[in-house]
Amino acid sequence: MGLSAPASVCSSLGWKSSSLCLQLGASTHLTAFSVSSTTKCPQKKASLTCSSSSSSSDPLLVKAARGDPVSRPPAWMMRQAGRYMAVYRKLAEKYPSFRERSETTDLIVEISLQPWEAFRPDGVIIFSDILTPLPAFGVAFDIEDVRGPVIQSPITSEEGLKTLHPIDLEKLHFVGESLKILRREVGANAAVLGFVGAPWTIATYIVEGGSTSTYTTIKSMCHTAPHVLRALLSHLTQAIADYIVFQVDAGAHCIQIFDSWGGQLPPAMWESWSKPYIEEIVSSVRKRCPETPLVLYINGNGGLLERMKGTGVDVIGLDWTVDMADGRKRLGSGISVQGNVDPAYLFSPLPTLTEEIQRVVRSAGPRGHILNLGHGVLQRTPEEAVKHFFEVARSLNYDTFLQTQPQKELVHS
Repeated sequence: MGLSAPASVCSSLGWKSSSLCLQLGASTHLTAFSVSSTTKCPQKKASLTCSSSSSSSDPLLVKAARGDPVSRPPAWMMRQAGRYMAVYRKLAEKYPSFRERSETTDLIVEISLQPWEAFRPDGVIIFSDILTPLPAFGVAFDIEDVRGPVIQSPITSEEGLKTLHPIDLEKLHFVGESLKILRREVGANAAVLGFVGAPWTIATYIVEGGSTSTYTTIKSMCHTAPHVLRALLSHLTQAIADYIVFQVDAGAHCIQIFDSWGGQLPPAMWESWSKPYIEEIVSSVRKRCPETPLVLYINGNGGLLERMKGTGVDVIGLDWTVDMADGRKRLGSGISVQGNVDPAYLFSPLPTLTEEIQRVVRSAGPRGHILNLGHGVLQRTPEEAVKHFFEVARSLNYDTFLQTQPQKELVHS
């Protein structure tokens, strides 16, 4: 696929950028140690998913997320667009700034559609980042080649809280514009997916000043400055809830909440420092977008599954360290699951990958399962394997597949 300047890409595919004019009324009161904000719902001139109810015309992925009957498991992949694709690497050479690629409407759309055009997954996720909305509520950040995300002014004190303000969704117009275009481009053939970071995970970057392997600063704050951390988490909760509704209004069928670093907390601490804020987001979004499925994914979530279910989301994403059959048993039948093929299987011989996909699907059962990896696509993953993953998913049919017994594993002496 050839590359061209954003304007020509736009015209050649018939995309037309248009600014989203969401009116946001808000008042903010800052005290010495807390942030409280009252944010009115965006005025909706043209609501899509929020105003609709479930129907037989919903994409396969949405039906599976809700637990409705489907003929086969819908499939998509975390990090579906990215450096494993040659077409992406070529585009990244022309536009080397990640923020430019993820904050320019025409580039977002082009990158998001690259795996759709190549593999036809059942879900097309917007190319973005969980940190993208930070500047819209007062937190500036950069992304450096070696260090990754960098926040020059971490918030660890009462004074730092004063930089926060209610989310200005107009500053995220490129997200809304991109989702509208993606919804139009894929039509009824796939679900358009939006996503956000959970408050705890976003807070780790804001407090630590970027990525960390120890989380010592934010974990210490739970005990040394809990009022500051709770004020930060509360502010993030309101902003993220509004951001979800914004994405749904723009065309997202489904939203995934990434609490990527929630698994770094002991279960009892996750119960106190992450779960309540996710619950609040879910409750807020449910009131405004009751038909939009919400997915919760935590990396390293084996010790948290039952607690995750208590957040009220529709789907729990399992990482590859959890056995799918065991996860199903622990979660029960009242909630859908997503996952959970080990990304490393995409480096295996294709027949081996087929067997693992079939094992996961068989363990998940015929209701409420979205086939995915247990984590994001790894760099240097063969594109042939990704294509095979989706071909296998499309070839399955619950009526016949689940009636056949898996072949016994050969034992070699």
